Amino acid sequence: MKFRIFIIAALLSGAFLFITTRTGLLPQRLAEPANNSPGWSGPAVGRAAGLSSDELNNIDIYKQAHDATVNITSTVYRRDFFFNVYPSKESGSGFVINEDGLIVTNNHVISGSSKLQVTMADQSRYDAQVLDRDPSNDLALIKVTPRKKLLLLRLGDSDKMQVGQKVLAIGNPFGLSGTLTTGVISSLGRDIRDESGRVLEGMMQTDAAINPGNSGGPLLDSQGNVVGVNTAIYGPGGNIGIGFAMPINRVKAMMDGFQTSRGRGRPKMGVSGIYVAGDLADALELPSQGGFLVYDVAPDSPAAAAGIRGARRSVYVGNTEVGIGGDLIMSIDGQAVDRQDSLNRLLARKRPGDSVELTIFRAGRMAKVTVNLSSSTGERL
Repeated sequence: MKFRIFIIAALLSGAFLFITTRTGLLPQRLAEPANNSPGWSGPAVGRAAGLSSDELNNIDIYKQAHDATVNITSTVYRRDFFFNVYPSKESGSGFVINEDGLIVTNNHVISGSSKLQVTMADQSRYDAQVLDRDPSNDLALIKVTPRKKLLLLRLGDSDKMQVGQKVLAIGNPFGLSGTLTTGVISSLGRDIRDESGRVLEGMMQTDAAINPGNSGGPLLDSQGNVVGVNTAIYGPGGNIGIGFAMPINRVKAMMDGFQTSRGRGRPKMGVSGIYVAGDLADALELPSQGGFLVYDVAPDSPAAAAGIRGARRSVYVGNTEVGIGGDLIMSIDGQAVDRQDSLNRLLARKRPGDSVELTIFRAGRMAKVTVNLSSSTGERL
């Protein structure tokens, strides 16, 4: 009896082992890795399909723009504590805009330099000469004599930029060449002071990281067009998310002036005031579409010569003190003054010596006035 039970138990155990082995129910020993296998798991090849459309856009723009962005080293001779002269090297960025070797940068990058050297992305080096400067917009145009075909960047239209648009900055912050940062346009029409105290008007604000060494480099839109020249950061030191770029249309105006030998510098009318529209304009009995309300007209300025009038007195509208009695500039050469930075943008297309036709609202009537622009200095437009 015991022997029969033993035989049955053996048969059942054998059957169990047979079934579980065939069906994979028993735990299997982990396969030993081959001697040349990595100690991690993952795809053998990274696939582009795994990248987001925004990442792919960043990569494409960088590939297009990196080789056309340059490092600029300027030699400036300074004096030490004992009045001994010594050479000091400063660096910044720039970008190529045509195959002849024209390069755009900031004026402060090359200011005071006795020698300029441009280093391309492939580490080829060129001596450069200064062709033109526009200190009022902190811009400069320099040139190298290329030994081979140069890649270049397309210039976009900064007037069409909107707050919230994606932008990419390329430059050489702290000497780290070919650095890409991304962000958005944070605001438009910002006026800031540079280190010399000069007011830089109508700047584009961005949160794309800009640091020392980025100056003069391109700010690009998502199509790879240059929409600004990275110029300044807020406060001393490094990036805190508030950087400023000079609109690229200022570069176009500088190049146009250089090529046609027209006047240099920023054109001025000699007016100061504020932009009004909507409810505020209605409260002041002005056209609701608004415009630039003139507060003050500089003596002996183009605006004064054209008969533009400033405010006669001030009133409070809610919590806002507003000067009234001055002309409302509604358009320049047919282009509407329809936002805070409009006057800056429209004047930036002009050069000293140009004439502009203003449409103004005065004492309940519309009128046309012609103003001959000058290169006068100061903080009035």
